Amino acid sequence: MARAALIADAEPLPEADRLDDFPHPRETLSLIGHDAALSMLTDTLAGGRMHHAWLLAGPKGIGKATLAYQFAKIALARPEERDLFGQGMSIEPNSPTDRQIRALSHPGLLVIRRTYDPKTKRFSQTIPVDEVRRLKTFLALSAESQGWRVVIVDSADDMNANAANALLKSLEEPPPRTIFLVVTSAPGRLLPTIRSRCRIAVLSPLSEADLKRGAAQALTSAGKPVPEAHDWEPLLPLAQGSVGRALTLLGGGGLALQARIDAILNGLPKLDAKAVHALGDDLQAAAQERKFELFFELYQATIARLISVQATGKGPERDIALAGRLIGPARLATFAELWETTARDKADTSALNLDRKSLILGSFARLEAASRG
Repeated sequence: MARAALIADAEPLPEADRLDDFPHPRETLSLIGHDAALSMLTDTLAGGRMHHAWLLAGPKGIGKATLAYQFAKIALARPEERDLFGQGMSIEPNSPTDRQIRALSHPGLLVIRRTYDPKTKRFSQTIPVDEVRRLKTFLALSAESQGWRVVIVDSADDMNANAANALLKSLEEPPPRTIFLVVTSAPGRLLPTIRSRCRIAVLSPLSEADLKRGAAQALTSAGKPVPEAHDWEPLLPLAQGSVGRALTLLGGGGLALQARIDAILNGLPKLDAKAVHALGDDLQAAAQERKFELFFELYQATIARLISVQATGKGPERDIALAGRLIGPARLATFAELWETTARDKADTSALNLDRKSLILGSFARLEAASRG
């Protein structure tokens, strides 16, 4: 029994920023699609002009965290570990610094993210202030051999108000040779005072070619099959240039969820109550948290896409037809408000642990009412 307990204690805890059994961003073999951003950071570092704080901004799953860890490895590497023919944009794989960062054991790196409670077996809904307060001890230490220290916040969107204010204090009084890499998918929602103390690097969604390369790299590393050429056709529009979204769609039942959303929307303005209740039942259980989150990402993205199609008149023919039927030129504002209301309700449901099925039923009920209006 004692031996079993020791083995259990040695097992790594789940990570909120790891997608299923795919490699974590710090374990990803190579950065794809963001060479220009990495080059800007490394040039600034090499030229002695390194700003103390950077916002790495862009949609979810496009490689912001991968960029942060790749640059952290370069900043913390010993000179002999750098492998760029003198250009400094990568380090030798399996070098001491690479291994330490992959194991989260490098003394010059601190990662701030949502925490996991082994007792409740749940992640915190936000990054708590105590997590950010670890900065005080970390920043009190001297940098190793006049090197750098790197703080990665992934993601800043998850910080509660107290945590954001605690981070702001460190950004206002940064110690020398410290770099903050603050990952965000919604920079406009951060405190203006945090944004004002950071330089911003905006990362764009990946091209189709880079998306396929990034997804293939992750799938191969996880020992999973890579989609055939014809399988990408339904996946690419939904992935929206995000490797993370593509992997979730492939492995998390995302394509099936999207099909259920589309079927319900195609039936409007008459709501298929039976299908909506079945969807709510399937996503109600606590064990379906990740699938529930994916559902709302897809649901909100679908509504946003239809709003955009109606406003611009551009998009696939089926979307143009559906948007014209459900929204029309007179209801754009109504649907935009519906999107905002659903986003707020979703945030409240997650923060207060409210009933998921009620949220799903209410969201579709409002959608039905808007489409009838």
